[in-house]
Amino acid sequence: MKIGFIGLGNVGGKLAGSLLRNKFELTVRDLEENLTNEFRTKGAKIANSAKELAEQTDLIITCLPSPDVCSEVMESKDGIIHGLSKNKIWLEMSTTDESEVKRLGNLVMKKNAIPLDGPVSGGCHRAATGNIAIFVGGQRFAFEKILPVLKCMGRKILHTGDLGSASVLKVITNYLASVHLAAIGEAWAVAKKSNLNLEKTFKGIGISSGNSFVHETESQVILNGSYNINFTMDLVEKDMTLFNELSKKLGLDLEISPFILDIFKDAKEKFGSRAWSSMVVKRLENKYNIDFRAIGFPEELTDDEPEEKGYEI
Repeated sequence: MKIGFIGLGNVGGKLAGSLLRNKFELTVRDLEENLTNEFRTKGAKIANSAKELAEQTDLIITCLPSPDVCSEVMESKDGIIHGLSKNKIWLEMSTTDESEVKRLGNLVMKKNAIPLDGPVSGGCHRAATGNIAIFVGGQRFAFEKILPVLKCMGRKILHTGDLGSASVLKVITNYLASVHLAAIGEAWAVAKKSNLNLEKTFKGIGISSGNSFVHETESQVILNGSYNINFTMDLVEKDMTLFNELSKKLGLDLEISPFILDIFKDAKEKFGSRAWSSMVVKRLENKYNIDFRAIGFPEELTDDEPEEKGYEI
C-alpha cells in the first residue's frame, strides 16, 4: 500500500516517521521545506501538491492544525479531492469538528473514495515511538484494510463507529486533559503555599485517586520549568472551542467548560498563542509570586517503552 502524508508538524511528523521506520512506501507534503527535506533524506518521496500526492497513493493521511487548514488542503484547486479516485482511502488524523469531517467525507465519497477519521491521543512523545492511541471512525471494512498501517503508528487502536465518532471522542478526551491541566496548576499552588516537598508531592499524587495522565506527564515539565509539552495554547483553545460548540449544538448548557476555556484564553493572552499549553499554570505562579520547581524532572518527555506493534482494543 502506497501512503501519502500531509502535515509534518509536532504530531504528524512523528506519525509519518513511524511509517518510514516500518518500511512503508511514503510520499509526504508540508509547506515547511525543511521538514519535507528531512523526510527526503530518510527515503520518502515529496509531492508538489496535495492533488499529486492523492493521485500517487492509496491511503492519504492528513494531520493538520485546524479544520480551516484541512478544508484548504482538501478543496483547493490542487487539493486532495481532485486527486481521489475509486477505493482510495482518506484518513483524517487531525483533531477536528465532527460536522466538518462528515462534510469533507461526503466530498470524498462522491469520488468513490472512502473517508475515515483517525485522531490520536497520548502525547507527542508517544507518537514518536508508535505507542500512541488511535481512534478511528468510518466503515469497518476500510478500517480493517488499513489496520496494518495503524498498528505501526499506534499501540492501542479503537474503532469507534461511524465517520465522525472518533472526532467527537477525541474532542471529549482533549477537554478532559485541559480540565486536568487547569486543576493540576491549582493543586501545585496549594502544595507550594503549604510548604510541601514537591518531589514527594509528585509521587504522592501519582499513587493516589487524584492521579491522571496529565499529572504523570505535564507535571514533570512544569516542575522542571521548561513547560515543554510540545502542545501550544492556540491548539488547546481550538480544542476547547470545538468541545463547547459541540455541547451547545447538542443543547447542553455546561458549567465547567466555559470557565476552563476562559482560563486558557487568558493564558494565551499573557504568554502568547505558541506558548506551551502547560504554561497555563504560570498564571498562578506569577499571581502569587511562587514557582513550582523541583529537582530531578526532565526538560522534555521521552517515551521509554519499547516500540511494539499495535493492536485493536
